[in-house]
Amino acid sequence: MTANSPLALDARGLHKRFGAVHAVNDLSLQVAAGEIYVLVGPDGAGKTTTLRLLCGALRPDAGQIRILGHDLLRHPDRARDELGYLSQRFSLYEDLTVLENLRFFAEVRGVPQQAWYRRSMDILEFVGLAPFVHRRAGHLSGGMKQKLGLATALVHTPRLLLLDEPTNGVDPITRQEFWQLILRLAHQEGMAALVTTSYMDEAVRGHRVGFMQHGRLFLEGPPESLRAQFPYQVLALRGEPLRLWRAAARPLPGVHDAQLFGDRLHLWVEPDHLDAVRRQLAKVARAQGWPRPDLRLVPPTLEDVFLAHAPRGFAAASS
Repeated sequence: MTANSPLALDARGLHKRFGAVHAVNDLSLQVAAGEIYVLVGPDGAGKTTTLRLLCGALRPDAGQIRILGHDLLRHPDRARDELGYLSQRFSLYEDLTVLENLRFFAEVRGVPQQAWYRRSMDILEFVGLAPFVHRRAGHLSGGMKQKLGLATALVHTPRLLLLDEPTNGVDPITRQEFWQLILRLAHQEGMAALVTTSYMDEAVRGHRVGFMQHGRLFLEGPPESLRAQFPYQVLALRGEPLRLWRAAARPLPGVHDAQLFGDRLHLWVEPDHLDAVRRQLAKVARAQGWPRPDLRLVPPTLEDVFLAHAPRGFAAASS
């Protein structure tokens, strides 16, 4: 992409209200050709509404959206020609075969009759569905239906792909395969992709990640850069009783916070207080008669970054 070529996606100052709910609040997003941007946030953060605005299914109350230089509000047909969109609740025609579904969506998209078959077969090979070309969609597994949904979004060769939680509810192997497909599309075809997810571990797969909550984008950047800028050392604590350990650790000098991560705590410790915190935790264990906890210094995760920067009240509400 040259310096003068348009962004695949350039959205600025988007707002969308549903009554008293400000679902999208002054949100701006830019995604370059060949870039995978992962939009992360919990349920209700505004991710789905954002994608529906970007594909033209909803009209923003304010803001501008340009797709490959085309104004979505003024020239929706030109903009949508560049878009592939897979919604959370994508519906296949279950009585049609895999190939028949692709033919239908190709014709809806205006793909010439002489071109749709070759493109469809290339896509089915790409997503691993070529052996099932004549199987009815209703007889596919959940993961295979998601792959067919992706194939229908690709049939007209879009330059920007919008995927709304594409791996939600699928097994770990299918999740891995799905992300490999997205990475291949970006690398081999130069396609830009905006992917929403509530899985924090998926965010590291993108070139950039944006954290969203309450309709706002409150932090974005390359995953490794965000983790490298985390201002605390993370001391992972395993021990029983875990919730009492959390209450005991939080007030210690040098401990910024303590967050539950499954069967352990992540203590966010000021770097120059690490040794003192270790000693204080050992003292707490002796005083309370608790087993000495297992303490290990670990790299910060993106979930640490998200919780540390989330709007006030979210971290407390999620704990």
